Amino acid sequence: MKNLKYITIMALGLVACEPELENSIEDAGAYSSGTADFSKFVSVGNSLTAGFADGALYLEGQKYSYPNIMADRFSHAGGGTFTQPLVNDNLGGLTLNGAQITPNKFVLSGDPLVPTVLTETPTTEVSNILTGPFNNTSAPSAKSFHLLSNAYGNISGIPLGTANPFFARFASSSSATMIGDAVAQNPTFFSLWIGNNDILSFATSGGVGVDQTGNTDPATYGSNDITDPTVFHGTYDALLNSLTANGAKGVVMNLPSVTSIPYFTTVPFDAIPMDATTAAGTNAAYATYNGGLATAMVGGFINAAELAQRTINFAAGQNALVIEDESLTNLSVLGLPSIRQATAADLILLTTAPLIGTLADPTNPASVIGVGVPLNDGQALTDNEVTMIANAQTAYNNSISLLTGNNPDVILVDVKSAMEQLSNGGLSFDGGTITSEFATGGGFSLDGVHPTARGYAFIANIILKRINEEFGATVPLTNPGTYPTVYID
Repeated sequence: MKNLKYITIMALGLVACEPELENSIEDAGAYSSGTADFSKFVSVGNSLTAGFADGALYLEGQKYSYPNIMADRFSHAGGGTFTQPLVNDNLGGLTLNGAQITPNKFVLSGDPLVPTVLTETPTTEVSNILTGPFNNTSAPSAKSFHLLSNAYGNISGIPLGTANPFFARFASSSSATMIGDAVAQNPTFFSLWIGNNDILSFATSGGVGVDQTGNTDPATYGSNDITDPTVFHGTYDALLNSLTANGAKGVVMNLPSVTSIPYFTTVPFDAIPMDATTAAGTNAAYATYNGGLATAMVGGFINAAELAQRTINFAAGQNALVIEDESLTNLSVLGLPSIRQATAADLILLTTAPLIGTLADPTNPASVIGVGVPLNDGQALTDNEVTMIANAQTAYNNSISLLTGNNPDVILVDVKSAMEQLSNGGLSFDGGTITSEFATGGGFSLDGVHPTARGYAFIANIILKRINEEFGATVPLTNPGTYPTVYID
């Protein structure tokens, strides 16, 4: 059996020279804010707004956050100072009372190059509270309703899971809310990008959570649950009302599909290569299971369609992985597990790649993960779980569109379409193209979820173009080609 290892990166030249965020154009008078006012710009959101990349929030990544890039462009059209709650180093991990509580970042390392987590001890201590205010009011892992929570910045709640360590280190008080700290700055212009984590945590956990559609009490949600669309709608409405209460104008971004990011698209569903002899032996090992399915159909437990869906069969060539699927009819009374082979509608998590083809039990050659041992619920997204995510995403985006349409001072930026274009040919810039290919495409960082600096520059430009169109501004764009992609240690 040929093992599928994480993802081997052979490409070179993955790190571009670093750009200066100061625009070289001296004639600032050539630019205009149009009907907008960029003098006090605040940005509210989660990891995508904070500049999170490569699995961590690190200093260099924060420098290339899309709002920081936008603020630099705004400086040529009346924009003021833009401050961020910077971490201390480029390792990315956080400590609380000296104990590390979040991981360091990924870099490409080794021969061949593979994503590797840096092992040094980080120097960003959460209990060292920063003095704000900060224009970038965002925190990795934040869901929509977290922005309204007055417990989210209370450092004592971090061990309990009721507070966010990223926000706690810069919250104005232990009872502050993220939206409150943003609005208190009396912004003239804002950006809001929130809602990704309301579905993303469910997705990246492999669906180990609950679709809470119909449950309107977020206090009862688990960390990996899908937020009820009604809760999202009410929360988003409250956020917009708060941000625009004093006359500020702004931009909001919709939510991209999970199927457009490499965390879910890199590992193929048919990742198991076999020769004819191995396939025949594997089929023989599954003969009892397949026979049990036939018995289940005769007994009326399942129909012919589910029999075909659950039957395990391998052949010479590339074969589909065996996965657990809890949506299947429960046949435990017959001693049969809820397993089947994956299809193209299922998504295999990037973090599962190192395990596929290895032995769950080193002493048992039949315990090949993905063959004799099915991928578990946390290692793949089944088609049913993908549908749950898509339904919620559609509902959230409908709310964002509707609520934005009701306010002429707020414009909607279609980031979803841009992300989809990344995975369908890529996005071009002067001198190249970025795609969603893991590590080598230039658009996504080594965590497979968050953009690279170059990807954030693209996002900034997409937003700036819409601002120029809708507010009659002439804010200069940036050059994505001068921004880094992934880092080699």
